[in-house]
Amino acid sequence: METWIWYALFSAIFAGLTSVLAKFGMSQLNADQALSIRVFTIAFIVIGVLIWNHRSSAFKNITNHDLLLLIGSGITTSLSWIFYYRAMKDGLVSYVASIDKLSIVITLVLSFLVLKEPLNTKVIVGTLLIVAGVAVLLFK
Repeated sequence: METWIWYALFSAIFAGLTSVLAKFGMSQLNADQALSIRVFTIAFIVIGVLIWNHRSSAFKNITNHDLLLLIGSGITTSLSWIFYYRAMKDGLVSYVASIDKLSIVITLVLSFLVLKEPLNTKVIVGTLLIVAGVAVLLFK
């Protein structure tokens, strides 16, 4: 199996754990307080990984264009997490996490339109199944 598939599988496992741990962890906090602890922890770990792997010097090669795109990604991630944590504080994690997965549909559409990635029957069927799954949860 290719390395990127392993990374994606590990990402899915940790992402699944994240929501449940966060829901338990925010019992005495509001969503923004809980998220701030998560963000601080993420920054600490990622900076540690950069230092450990001696990769911090690569920042000198970044272009302004790439920097702006990554800042935009950081802004959209922040907004996503703010709304996600607020939804989790008030709602059921199983529903919130499922609805949040509509982001996959948005990613697939944008990857086709913007990145010109191939669109095939498997991608279309998979996307429709995600939408159908969320619809089943929302409309009882």
